[in-house]
Amino acid sequence: MKASLLLLLVSTAILATGARADAPGEPEALVRKVQEYAQKATAMAKSAFSMVQDSEAAQQARQWLADNVDLAEQRLAWLKEQLVELWKRTPAA
Repeated sequence: MKASLLLLLVSTAILATGARADAPGEPEALVRKVQEYAQKATAMAKSAFSMVQDSEAAQQARQWLADNVDLAEQRLAWLKEQLVELWKRTPAA
């Protein structure tokens, strides 16, 4: 994770340098370019964090299921029974 953030910061610095090279002597254009690149870098960082969080959540869910297969089966059976009871109580339309 630290390597990803470091890569992101280096990429942002490179993009900012490129923005300056694209717009020498034009501070407003330079500021716009840097803001644009910063927004892109922020979006990339959010995407990376989201993927990591999704991955960690999926990993935890798989581990929980592996550790608690019997409990998960019992809870699913209970839920099925509850749904059947609820369905029986629902008046026909």
